[in-house]
Amino acid sequence: MMKIKTLGIAASFAFISVFPALSETRVREVEVTADMTAIQNEKAAAHWATLADDLENAIVADLVGKTGEEGAKILVDIDEVELANTYQELTGAAESRLVGDVAVTHDSDNTKFDAYTLTVTFKEASPFVPQGIDPAKLTADSQEYYDAMIKAFADHIVRKLD
Repeated sequence: MMKIKTLGIAASFAFISVFPALSETRVREVEVTADMTAIQNEKAAAHWATLADDLENAIVADLVGKTGEEGAKILVDIDEVELANTYQELTGAAESRLVGDVAVTHDSDNTKFDAYTLTVTFKEASPFVPQGIDPAKLTADSQEYYDAMIKAFADHIVRKLD
């Protein structure tokens, strides 16, 4: 009887160690949209002009080893109104946020569907500010602020996949 229990436990551990590999989401495509023409604030539109491409590239960079010919499709639609309001209302970066709707679809695996609104605050992005730069001294129009917000948003999406 002890031999059967030992085999059962060993099989359970083997299954558990394989399970994460089975549940890992492979991604075949990432698409980010942000209609900068919808932003009435010219400074905000100019500052965030390459947001869609930059965010798409950051997500793909975080997906190294998780992409394939088949897999999920990640669609992100940035809330341009929220982006413009955040940029316009704030002189500093502390209370700022980046908001977007995220959808994950899959052609053949029904367990890989997801849809949510993601809000990333600058507080959450602070760990992505390069060392040696004080996040409290950044403004919403600095390159370090922009890069940190993009990296934090991409990081949240990729971590939520699994």
